[in-house]
Amino acid sequence: ASESCALHTIGARFLREIQPGEIVRIDETGITSYMVEQAARPALCIFEYVYFARPDSTFEGQVIHEVRQRLGRRLAQEAPAPADVVIGVPDSSTPAAIGYSLESGIPFSEGLTKNRYIGRTFIQPDDHLRKEGIRIKYNPLSTNLRGKRVVMVDDSIVRGNTAGPLVQLLRDGGAREVHVRVSSPPVRFPCFMGIDMATQSQLIAHRLDVEGIRRRVGADSLAYLSLEGMVAAVNAGISPPTNHCHACFSGQYPLDIPDWLFHEEREKMLFEGLRGVVG
Repeated sequence: ASESCALHTIGARFLREIQPGEIVRIDETGITSYMVEQAARPALCIFEYVYFARPDSTFEGQVIHEVRQRLGRRLAQEAPAPADVVIGVPDSSTPAAIGYSLESGIPFSEGLTKNRYIGRTFIQPDDHLRKEGIRIKYNPLSTNLRGKRVVMVDDSIVRGNTAGPLVQLLRDGGAREVHVRVSSPPVRFPCFMGIDMATQSQLIAHRLDVEGIRRRVGADSLAYLSLEGMVAAVNAGISPPTNHCHACFSGQYPLDIPDWLFHEEREKMLFEGLRGVVG
């Protein structure tokens, strides 16, 4: 299993995580571990902590839900907001919103209800489907919003297609002000290790600064967690602290990336290159 939560689902007992470069053989003689090569510098994707992993999973000895609460607490320290209520974008942002509420002293409440039958909008294959998914995925809970200054905590803003419609939903639900707080830094660089972040030009933080994004999404204010704050919050439960890949935020990749991969037409270039090799 790639996450410990899958083991709980089938009634298995979690023993430990498999290390990079390790092969574990289980047979009638027992459990045997082999290291296939010298362990390199670790670079677990930090976006797992921010968004992808389930909150009940354990990574590097840490429960994801607790890490996300720490991200929210750190965000409240770095980017306070004058507000009456804190809400999270369900479900992945809820732990960070709880952390923000605990640290700031602003009450946490539900502000958006979610249609459980709609999948994650971030990983829909195109922008049109993402926008349609938002429209039918959430409804504002007006009784908790009407006349209030709202802090909306989101875990990330990638393409920028989700935050704007959500801000408008909160206003439609009666929110007097909407302050967006993001529990990760701006995503400015594409991922070449398997996450669907497309090309740089499709990343809103690559094209616009924070004020430009604020205007685009229609929020009264917008602030992100710093890179240093995110790393500190993630490593707070790891002893000793370890290294993570945060290339999508920092541009510091754990391996050499050829320049052509940053090109807007890299898929076409790759296809033509392969066709030339085959031909």
